[in-house]
Amino acid sequence: MEVEKYKKLRVVFMGTPEFAVASLDTLVKAGCNIVGVVTAPNRPAGRGMILQQSAVKKYAVDNNLRILQPEKLKNPEFLDELKSLNADLQIVVAFRMLPELVWNMPPMGSVNLHGSLLPQYRGAAPINWAVINGEKETGCTTFKLKHEIDTGDILFQERFPIGENETAGEVHDKMKEIGAQLLLKTIKGLADNSLKEVPQASMVNGESSINEPENSAQHSLFTIHQSPKYAPKIFTETCQIEWHKATDEVFNLIRGLSPYPTAFTFLEGKKLKIFRAQKEPGKADDLAEIKPGTYDTDKKSYLRFACKDGFILVNELQLEGKKQLKVEDFLRGYRWM
Repeated sequence: MEVEKYKKLRVVFMGTPEFAVASLDTLVKAGCNIVGVVTAPNRPAGRGMILQQSAVKKYAVDNNLRILQPEKLKNPEFLDELKSLNADLQIVVAFRMLPELVWNMPPMGSVNLHGSLLPQYRGAAPINWAVINGEKETGCTTFKLKHEIDTGDILFQERFPIGENETAGEVHDKMKEIGAQLLLKTIKGLADNSLKEVPQASMVNGESSINEPENSAQHSLFTIHQSPKYAPKIFTETCQIEWHKATDEVFNLIRGLSPYPTAFTFLEGKKLKIFRAQKEPGKADDLAEIKPGTYDTDKKSYLRFACKDGFILVNELQLEGKKQLKVEDFLRGYRWM
């Protein structure tokens, strides 16, 4: 029996965190010929600052895959070793930006898995921003790398809904599995030359269609009729809750930053991270007398903060220097000033 075309390709995989492990595992189990894995160098972590391996390296070690851990991607020794692998294709999942001499090295180029429906949410934190902005759906995109970040020609997309109470962490866990299968379909499509590459600019202008796995027999129309939103890196100032905003906005910020880097406020002068919460409507008369950001508690079962048009009822939190707790457990042990 003839070996399937995609299994003949020599593939180098590049990735670092747990999100990338799902993709690497899917490709390995499908019989892809992974000739090398490029991941971050071991880094000191924890109280003892002990060198820690990346999640991808741990997987690669367990599966006897060749590992490359360059400090710098333009290092001549690394480039020589990478070139010696004679890869047909490179797969990039949750890795750093690649210089052109790396992404352009294999004859079939380099394919990246991105956690959004490009050209929407280009940038470092697409999952977080989709939830923060209250999107009802998101998805994954595979595309060819080029000079400008997240702008390469699209190969495949697959969408899925975002639940109204789902956190970024929950969306992340769904996406890593969906994205892994999308990558495998992409490699198979590239191997048998059945994919068309679609420029992102043509999607924004409503001129093109995308390869969608759920309807692989034909191209389904997917175009963007609004200006693309972006997903920049999240900084500390992004995470501080602004209580003068509407409850919907605050609620989405909390779930969009959970479990990391986590939205926060202050309680009696101490930083308070909020992991889970729910919205609570407020009466106009009550809100007229309550300043946004003011907290209310029975010191036993609930803690809530006032917003512009209602309250945020805290369900799970972590006070500075303490453990993450359910609100009832926190209130049971907290000593109020």
